[in-house]
Amino acid sequence: MKKKFKCEVDCANCAQKLEDAIKKIEGVTDAKVNFIMQKLTLEAPDEIFEDIFAEVIRTAKIIEPDTVISEK
Repeated sequence: MKKKFKCEVDCANCAQKLEDAIKKIEGVTDAKVNFIMQKLTLEAPDEIFEDIFAEVIRTAKIIEPDTVISEK
């Protein structure tokens, strides 16, 4: 499954760090954080997508505590 989320991140460097960290999460097929558009595109298997998304939120708060990820 591939889904897009609103991703409020403060700078391009933080967006890149966040993208790199998300890609390392087990089960993530692909991830892209677009700083300009303030979007996260996350790709992961359907059956574990919700668990992976929860881990993405936890990881984002560690990398950049001000980051907010939400459905559109």
